[in-house]
Amino acid sequence: MRRLLLALALLLFAGPALADDRPLNALVADYEAHALADDPITAGGEGDRAALSRLPDVTPAADAARTKALKGFQARLSAIGEAGLSEEARLNRAFLAWTLDRQVRSLAFDEARMPFNSDGGFHQTLGYLAATTPIRSAADARAWIDRLNAVPAYYAANIANARRGAQAGFTQPRGASAQVLARAREMVTAPVETDVLLTPLLAPPASMPQPEQAAFQAQALAVVRDKVRPAQRDFVAFLEKEYLPASRKALAARSLPDGERYYAWLVSDHTTTAMTPDQIHTVGLAEVARIRAEMDGVIAETGFKGDFKAFLAMLRSDPRFYATSREDLLEKASRIAKRIDDKLPGWFATLPRLTYGVRPAPADIEANYTTGRYFSGSPAQGVAGGYIVNTAKLDQRPLYELPALTLHEAVPGHHLQIALSQELEGVPAFRRNAGVTAFTEGWGLYAEKLGGEMGVYQDPYERFGRLSYEMWRACRLVADTGIHWKGWSLEQARACFTDNSALSPLNIEVELARYVSWPGQALAYKLGEMKIVQLRAKAQAELGDRFDIRRFHDAILLAGPLPLDLLETRIDLWVRTARHR
Repeated sequence: MRRLLLALALLLFAGPALADDRPLNALVADYEAHALADDPITAGGEGDRAALSRLPDVTPAADAARTKALKGFQARLSAIGEAGLSEEARLNRAFLAWTLDRQVRSLAFDEARMPFNSDGGFHQTLGYLAATTPIRSAADARAWIDRLNAVPAYYAANIANARRGAQAGFTQPRGASAQVLARAREMVTAPVETDVLLTPLLAPPASMPQPEQAAFQAQALAVVRDKVRPAQRDFVAFLEKEYLPASRKALAARSLPDGERYYAWLVSDHTTTAMTPDQIHTVGLAEVARIRAEMDGVIAETGFKGDFKAFLAMLRSDPRFYATSREDLLEKASRIAKRIDDKLPGWFATLPRLTYGVRPAPADIEANYTTGRYFSGSPAQGVAGGYIVNTAKLDQRPLYELPALTLHEAVPGHHLQIALSQELEGVPAFRRNAGVTAFTEGWGLYAEKLGGEMGVYQDPYERFGRLSYEMWRACRLVADTGIHWKGWSLEQARACFTDNSALSPLNIEVELARYVSWPGQALAYKLGEMKIVQLRAKAQAELGDRFDIRRFHDAILLAGPLPLDLLETRIDLWVRTARHR
């Protein structure tokens, strides 16, 4: 009787009915099942053993099926209102609505028709898979060989998509196409025995009998030689005979069919804002001026007497700023990484369990690769994250930039953010694995700035290197919108970097090629970082002595990557909660 009376009292005084998240949870579960079934690469990384033997279906028929399924999820979601949902469910609902909208809009532009750019593409995705696929059993080995057997059809489907693009005028610029062709030629002329796709089977588990190891290695070699290489040669022939001649002469994405609407969509997709290209260009110019003033102040600290151009010339020619060998560069990057690791607990309340390694860029792509990058690990597969350092052309890899690079690509940048997201509990997979460039790259650039507060930069030259990296991202706002919206030439875009940053000439050229062939992506870094800095300043102003930087970083990171408007909503809620704690 006492229990019944207590239950009645709770009903009378509880106020509004308890949240009912079940319809939304069911929809999220159905969407995630669809997404994982549709994406064997992500599913394999999440522990789906069957998915490890497959590659994505990129045919127009598959895209039509995706569009139909996604619109079905949109209809179901529209029938579920926010009223009656818990706070977390409201975030799930808003994020799912954003995710479905961006996927449907991307499919409507038929972006599969441009399956590569100067920075990578479907053909290099396979190399990434090879570098991150562990072989721990005979089943793993068989799955990898099955995936190799799927490569020819994957090539054929992507070539067919690019052919549709060429026929419609939806192509890469000629310069970008020439770079892809050069890289594709290198793939087919390299000895088959050194192909990166054989990498997973080079280090089989010690428990696997030697004859079985040899048999799997022989099977993989035969597949690469007899099936993959012919597909790669077909790709080279297609690029030479069809795609390069049809490639557009203009640089601007605005010159593509429906290009003005397409570039506006790319801007909104990558930045997750409603800012126009013209507004972003203006922000970029203002940031360039601000950062340049800070750089001049740091130069004064060094005691250097010449002008900005002379200071850059000194930085580019003084041997003390350059590693003496590939191994020396890796060791210096590793030392900086551990120095940062030592400081993390003072700035982050929650740290990931997954570790990371410092690795050289793959030899087959290092010549045209960026200075550094992060390869995601997989807790489910037991694969550590990878901070990738380009050890080619050491005279183009200045050491004064290395702390900023490490902060961005390793910790507290990409590894910390992505590994934490992978390990989140109670957060749907579609949020944990989301590709929100403004959040992920904005966090990476914020990490570079945070390094100053953490005491990572040890002298004015390293601080100048950090500012040069920030200038790099500010110039991206100017150059990307300049090229794709205002019709700038490469020379006009190059000037921002050469006149205002210490980036090496090689790095500038690699980056310019990337901006030309990957419109809009470069805008996400600075706008995302500026939003995080703005939200932190707002939280500090409102909380005063109650502001805790470690808890603020938790609030930013422990919901997974978010579009910037949803991130702001989350931080506003965190501030209100912290104020009354």
